Amino acid sequence: MDDRHAASELDFWSFVELANTRLAREFGFSHPLATEVLLTLNRASSVVTYDLEATVHRPRGRSWSGFRLLFVTWLAGPLEAKKAAELTGMSRAAVSNLAKTLVVDGLLERTPGEHDGRSVLLSLTKRGQVEMVEVFRAQNEREHEWAGVLTETEQRILVLLLNKLITDRGRFRGRT
Repeated sequence: MDDRHAASELDFWSFVELANTRLAREFGFSHPLATEVLLTLNRASSVVTYDLEATVHRPRGRSWSGFRLLFVTWLAGPLEAKKAAELTGMSRAAVSNLAKTLVVDGLLERTPGEHDGRSVLLSLTKRGQVEMVEVFRAQNEREHEWAGVLTETEQRILVLLLNKLITDRGRFRGRT
């Protein structure tokens, strides 16, 4: 079977196996389990994020990024745009652009910061607060469906393992 025909038969798991085989045999890479862990982690994150966006947020006219900004502002706000960027994992420019849209949509308000005339505080409007309660109720139910394939103990172990992965990134100067 040639490579093109074989490629048409691949699914995610057989691709991971192929990748690890070729990376080791043809290129001499020696950490196949690390590759498998991170490919699987990225795939799981993408699949869940896409599902939440497709089933919860897009039907309401929102994006995953918009939800993340509204979510941190809802629970931690009012907060400076810089802090919102840190908490969402987005760039300051992305938060600024997204905030403009959410202000126009009547969900977010921007007010001048108290300590620095250049800073901006983001907070939810009353409409934004009502929407977040409704949206998060739907998202939390979907999260429960996803997490429900694991036992409570498995869920706690997964959180511990992911936390370890994230927390120990300083050993190799991992970026956030």
